[in-house]
Amino acid sequence: MNQAERYEEARKKYAAIGVDTDAAIQKMMGIPVSLHCWQGDDVTGFDHDGPLTGGIQTTGNYPGKARTPEELMQDMDMAIKLMPGKKKLNLHACYAIFADGEHADRDKLEPKHFAKWVEFAKERNMGIDFNPTFFSHEKVKDGLTLSSPDEETRKFWIEHGKACIRISQYFAKETGMPCVMNIWTGDGSKDIPADRMGPRMRYKDSIEQILSEPYDKALVKPCVESKVFGIGVEAFTVGSAEFALSFAASHDGCLPLMDNGHYHPTEVVSDKIPALLCFFPEIALHITRPIRWDSDHVVLFDDETKEMAKEIVRNDALSRVYMALDYFDASINRVAAWTVGFCSWQKALLNALCLPNGELKKLQDENRMTELMVMQEDVKTYPFGEVWEEYCRQCGVAADYSWLDAVKKYEAEVLSKR
Repeated sequence: MNQAERYEEARKKYAAIGVDTDAAIQKMMGIPVSLHCWQGDDVTGFDHDGPLTGGIQTTGNYPGKARTPEELMQDMDMAIKLMPGKKKLNLHACYAIFADGEHADRDKLEPKHFAKWVEFAKERNMGIDFNPTFFSHEKVKDGLTLSSPDEETRKFWIEHGKACIRISQYFAKETGMPCVMNIWTGDGSKDIPADRMGPRMRYKDSIEQILSEPYDKALVKPCVESKVFGIGVEAFTVGSAEFALSFAASHDGCLPLMDNGHYHPTEVVSDKIPALLCFFPEIALHITRPIRWDSDHVVLFDDETKEMAKEIVRNDALSRVYMALDYFDASINRVAAWTVGFCSWQKALLNALCLPNGELKKLQDENRMTELMVMQEDVKTYPFGEVWEEYCRQCGVAADYSWLDAVKKYEAEVLSKR
């Protein structure tokens, strides 16, 4: 059978359990997923030459790392061409692009410093999400930014956050799509602190000052992201899960953002998604793959990735959850890393759309748990690969690993010469 015939057989098999694969594919076409620029240069950015700080770490030294805005955009373009589906661009503030001879510190950043990124996004019909960069900077004092007891330090970072609010509104107005602006810091301490509440009260006040900057709530979606620990921040993290969730719950218009690498290894964000959807009109996700800690491995089509997507789809929350990728692996080809991670999340969403979710819920509500188990296991071996192939065909990209040939060619002709 050819591809069309194989898909037709798969379509019929899914239809027998009440799943319309054509409708699932059409819905997938309109689901935006934010692609993070920092995979391309190992979270370096363009405003500093120092080491990566903030409790995060990139490992590996694969050749071809982007060194300039032009190289990073070129690499992202290469990856985008290989991916199906709708994309947004996710930027950190440290990726500001300055004119020759120009520089602005992070507290003085302006929309004009991101004009080239707006041009890049608009040419590709992409929205832009944004992240203030509270790490890898000389004004991170004693590992602290927004929670610092030094008022000069704290003021600098508050002004950085306010500048990012203004830039986020600029992004939204220019692209016509809401900008998710995520606040995360690596603030904390390596060993047991004597005061946990003081830093948190300062952090709370700092975020409140940032959010006092005027913005249109329909255009800018500020978020607060938590973390359990980081490198050099093992004993105490100011922005813990309880802090971030409580802040978002008590401040109108502020969203909780969950990174599935930012929790204890036995916790799963798939269980947290429906819990938060009970209380928040909208939430945000940073999707990664943690191995024993927030290692930020490339996202794969694995069990927890599937479960996260299932919770979004089965709870009819595709319009309520802002989804962004967040990982960085310097040990493999970076264009391939982008492509594998993006496609894996796309597969997870499409897979969730191809489940008989209504029937499965009905079996649970009627306590027909044997049938529920059997049906959930049976659908695992349905011909999802044929649906994925049809989706990729309609998007004009390869469904199998043949796209890797284009990446190898790009590596030989472009990346290896850097």
